[in-house]
Amino acid sequence: MSILITGGAGYIGSHTAIKLLEAGYDIVIIDDFSNSHPIVLDRIREITGKDFTFYEFNLCNAQKIEQVFAKESIEAVIHFAGFKAVGESVKQPITYYQNNLIAVLNVLHAMHQFHVNRIIFSSSATVYGYDNPVPFTEEMPISATNPYGYSKVFTEIMLADIAKASPDFCAVSLRYFNPVGAHASGKIGESPVGTPNNLMPYISQVAAGKLDHLAIFGNDYDTIDGTGVRDYIHVVDLARGHLNALNYTLQHTGNIAINLGTGQGYSVLEMVHAFEKANHVTIPYTIQPRRAGDIATGYADPTKAKQLLHWEATHTLEEMCASAWHWQKNNPNGYSENHTN
Repeated sequence: MSILITGGAGYIGSHTAIKLLEAGYDIVIIDDFSNSHPIVLDRIREITGKDFTFYEFNLCNAQKIEQVFAKESIEAVIHFAGFKAVGESVKQPITYYQNNLIAVLNVLHAMHQFHVNRIIFSSSATVYGYDNPVPFTEEMPISATNPYGYSKVFTEIMLADIAKASPDFCAVSLRYFNPVGAHASGKIGESPVGTPNNLMPYISQVAAGKLDHLAIFGNDYDTIDGTGVRDYIHVVDLARGHLNALNYTLQHTGNIAINLGTGQGYSVLEMVHAFEKANHVTIPYTIQPRRAGDIATGYADPTKAKQLLHWEATHTLEEMCASAWHWQKNNPNGYSENHTN
């Protein structure tokens, strides 16, 4: 029996694949490399010393998904695949709804057809919308401020409805916050296509001289220094959370949402200064207008993850910044063909 990881060559998916292989699971990965690179698969094998099955296609192709389920013995699904840039989703809502929602519907249909009843969904803190106070708890009403967030909201609703209709079904929606950092080996990390949308790879590329400066979107929020506050979590902690969630689904039924975060918020400027201190570099920045769809402050109440998954974040902010820079220095061009190691 294998665990299917959709988007398993991506940033979070690849780190989770390593955790599952190290824990003794067999895995099957599906990815179309729209925001990842084939070399990731080699590095997963190199780090773990283990092999796995891989299929390359977009999950909007329902026939190919069914072929994978027919051929492989799938026990559970961890669904990462999807477009994920908030700003881009505001500009391209049709693209985001088409890709993110059709993909997950196809996966859920194949699961139903082949009697696979366990899924862990890569949700997001964006489902808490504008109006909920911090810290965010799972019982709060969900909404969104952008199409990317709504694709997560709609999927969570679908999973809840399926669980009501199917007594043997178990869905865990992991609402995680802002993943940063990289594997300790320096062999896998966040390697976005084009200009980064997320803060840490942007900072890292400025530190490496690939970008001139960091653009900070808004310094007039009601926060400690006017810049947006987020809950940053090390990607290895996040991957471990998926492993624990998988173990949970194998023992439970029903539908549940669980935050994965540290419970501590840091502003953009605090992250910049922490990166500078941890790595002895200087990060020039400019202030730009607020970005559409962003909220001022967001951080988790991680109590439920500790109670139900026996999980909590362990990496410090300094470790997050140091591992991100270690990855960037070892891979100045990310996963491009001009890689240096």
